[in-house]
Amino acid sequence: MAPVKSTPKSQRPSRYVIDVSAPAGDKILDVAAFEKFLHDRIKVQGRTNNLSDAVVITRDGDKAVIVTVKIDFSKRYLKYLTKKFLKKNNLRDWLRVVSTTKDTYVLRYFNLTNQEEESEDEDEE
Repeated sequence: MAPVKSTPKSQRPSRYVIDVSAPAGDKILDVAAFEKFLHDRIKVQGRTNNLSDAVVITRDGDKAVIVTVKIDFSKRYLKYLTKKFLKKNNLRDWLRVVSTTKDTYVLRYFNLTNQEEESEDEDEE
């Protein structure tokens, strides 16, 4: 029996998901603008606008942005670009990027109510 040849890890398509359902549902985040931002900013071989078929960015309605890559790609790079987009649109004070699974990020709100209660408790003492 012949040995089974597996494709190298760098040639297997990887799929990364950025879940933006919470802020998009509240009409805080424009998913189309976020998708365009990723199209414009992702670098392949050190160049922007060099995506070709190596990186494909799609949108799942207003729920998620899906990035499918066929090259070596860092999930952390997507977090960096997402944080950069939030900062550019003055949303960084209210939203954070949290990893939920190996290939998924979720945009969540900061829990401001607990911080307000803690600051009130400190003022009373």
